[in-house]
Amino acid sequence: MWTTPKDLKAQLVRLWERGELLRDAVTGNVRFPLRLTLKTPGSVDITGRFNEVRAWAAELAADSHFRLEYQEVRHRVQGAQRLPACVWVDTIEDALNWLGKRREKERFLTLISVTRQTNPALLPWMGKRPLQALELADEWVRLLAVVEWLLQHPRPGIYLRQVDLPGVHTKFIETHRGVLTELFDLALPNDAVDGTKTGVSQFAARYGFLDKPTHIRFRSLDHEIQLIDGLSSSDISLDADSFSRLNLPVRRVFITENEINFLTFPHVKQAIVIFGKGFGWDALARSQWLNDCAIYYWGDLDTHGFAILDQLRSHFSHVESILMDRETLDAHSLSWGIEATPSIADLPRLTRVENALYDDLRDNRVRSGLRLEQEYVGYSWLNLRLQRLLDNAE
Repeated sequence: MWTTPKDLKAQLVRLWERGELLRDAVTGNVRFPLRLTLKTPGSVDITGRFNEVRAWAAELAADSHFRLEYQEVRHRVQGAQRLPACVWVDTIEDALNWLGKRREKERFLTLISVTRQTNPALLPWMGKRPLQALELADEWVRLLAVVEWLLQHPRPGIYLRQVDLPGVHTKFIETHRGVLTELFDLALPNDAVDGTKTGVSQFAARYGFLDKPTHIRFRSLDHEIQLIDGLSSSDISLDADSFSRLNLPVRRVFITENEINFLTFPHVKQAIVIFGKGFGWDALARSQWLNDCAIYYWGDLDTHGFAILDQLRSHFSHVESILMDRETLDAHSLSWGIEATPSIADLPRLTRVENALYDDLRDNRVRSGLRLEQEYVGYSWLNLRLQRLLDNAE
């Protein structure tokens, strides 16, 4: 159908929603006068629907938000007719008034001015995310203050709580970690940013703040191993640095992701069990003494369980899996569940047998989204397989 004033406004709305009308204020792009797309009646319409064509032209002419250019059309039946051919919005002010966004644009211009005076290196971010900048208008001055503070104190080696700025507290920084990451990366010199640390969980480490110590929770599986004087099979948590300095008479280390499995893991001579935390093994990797131990990983029997195993092997290549095999899967078919979003990545650190099962799971060769959570593996089955492992190791 022919373009109506509502259709014309929708074209401007799309430009606004993509941030284009604000972005121009940063980039200097000259967009106006702006020609809008206009679909007009054809000669067949003029002949067969002349009254509708006249009404369409009159509706456009009655709207004052844009400028029309006309074209004279000569028709063999209706004669010469003057019809709209082009639509122009002459200025950004006209567009903003039509959209009701004039106040928002003025506010954005204020943000640009403040940023240009404070830290012009951040202007490209405003050009990239103008609508987000507008949403953050009430917090923008404080965000700029945080950026300026870190410029003055690169890699400060303190906790976020210790940043001393008026109106800025730990929760404010934590709430805006995503935005601050992008702003810091623009403003800071390269040597002030640890590019190997990514994601909001590694925000503090990326910029040289102290982070909450990562704790490793473990139990002794041997009554003769005393973790603390007078205690043997205690459930203990140590920060990663303290754990890395342990000197225990341990030959075997088991890692399991389920807390009940961790608490009920059978007794094994000269062994401990560690409560895993899924992806992310950097804290455990500090413990070089683990390289002298046999390490066994027990995760969920699904694609993500194998992905976690693969990642663990990037730190300890000698890790073996237990209870993550086809025999265990088949023996517990009554407890099969559904993995909502299976991993499809290639996992180069799996063994040939592990990789065959992983392919069966990710390619849905047994059943779509198949998983067996480790908590459903029978305790007697655990004891049987564990004894088999220990016998073969002797």
